[in-house]
Amino acid sequence: MKIIGRGDFPNTKSDLLSDIIAGITVAIVALPLAIGFGITSGMSATSGITTAIIAGFIAALFGGSRFQVSGPTGAMTVVLIPIISKHGISVIPILGVMTSAILLLMAALRVGNFIKRVPTPVVEGFTVGIALLIILQQLPYALGVTKGEGDRTLVIAFHTLQSAINSGLDFQTISVVAITLLIKFNIVKFLEKFHIKPYVPASFLALSLTSLIVVVFNFKVARIGNIPRNFLVLNIPTFNGIKFLDLLAPAISIAFLAAIEALLAARVADDLANVPKDKEFKPNQELMGQGFATIASSFFAGMPSTGAIARTGVNVRSHATSRLAAMTHALVLLLITIFLAPVFSQIPTAAIAGVLIGTSFRIFNKATMLKIFNSRKANMAVFFTTAIFTLGVDLIWGIVAGITSSVVLKKLNK
Repeated sequence: MKIIGRGDFPNTKSDLLSDIIAGITVAIVALPLAIGFGITSGMSATSGITTAIIAGFIAALFGGSRFQVSGPTGAMTVVLIPIISKHGISVIPILGVMTSAILLLMAALRVGNFIKRVPTPVVEGFTVGIALLIILQQLPYALGVTKGEGDRTLVIAFHTLQSAINSGLDFQTISVVAITLLIKFNIVKFLEKFHIKPYVPASFLALSLTSLIVVVFNFKVARIGNIPRNFLVLNIPTFNGIKFLDLLAPAISIAFLAAIEALLAARVADDLANVPKDKEFKPNQELMGQGFATIASSFFAGMPSTGAIARTGVNVRSHATSRLAAMTHALVLLLITIFLAPVFSQIPTAAIAGVLIGTSFRIFNKATMLKIFNSRKANMAVFFTTAIFTLGVDLIWGIVAGITSSVVLKKLNK
């Protein structure tokens, strides 16, 4: 099987420049997320950064999607928290190796082909659910408060909003989000009025200009903060005394989530980029790439990784043309961590939240949603079932509920 070829990389200088700028933009967005997910999972900020760099580069190089950006994700964090609580951090590298073996087995058995059979209403419902989850996850940064308590995003969002209201709204932080969104959605149109063609994506311009405004007017808002530099330390997993049967169920759970999130994120990326049928992502190669990425991350004390739909969305919207953009994102993260940590530590987290909120709105595929709404009521029911379960329960249950409802309604309509 041919893994990568010349068609996977830029063919022109213009495409090369687009990929580099897209990679830089995604790296800036990915940086605080990697740190946050590393800490939230119960591991460390270093683990998050390591995963974003190593897994992000290897999955981009060997995976089956030209646009997918991989690394630590919120969904993976939710799965890891109870596992770490029960078994401890020391088992994560072993689980990473086991997860990789399962993903590579799935690739060999061509399990990825099933993703093409998932009905469109399920994929669109999942996409809407994910987009809403991403928006809700930004509330602590957008409102300038500590994340609320809870084990579900909706519950956390409710408590976060309640806390913000009780403590008094931080209007400087909220204004940073508003400025970021205003720039992101209008900067290109504004420049084109003066016949200026912007050569950098709107997200990058929004982050840069908002950060400059915050510095010039001395806004008292939260910044990315300390960026750890003690990363990329070889830590070979040790299997002595490990009871593999006790870890088999957690490994299967992690692998299942990694596969579903990566494959669906890659499919959504192709939809966003309007990729023609003959150039769509290769699902089994994507599983293989995720397997390689997670095992490499595990050997450097990183976390299991998967496709990150928010960062992938930013990548597509930043005009990425090939897998080089996601590879560049990993390399830029490496350079930031080594050389530019003090500069990038000053980027406002509210500006990052604004970019992700804006990207989430653009993840919605309006044309496809209108087709679903104008078709049979059964398709609408499947769409809303998937979206509600994805938003209210979790990603896996969202897909299960969507596919189940699709099968049941088809049988009832026969």
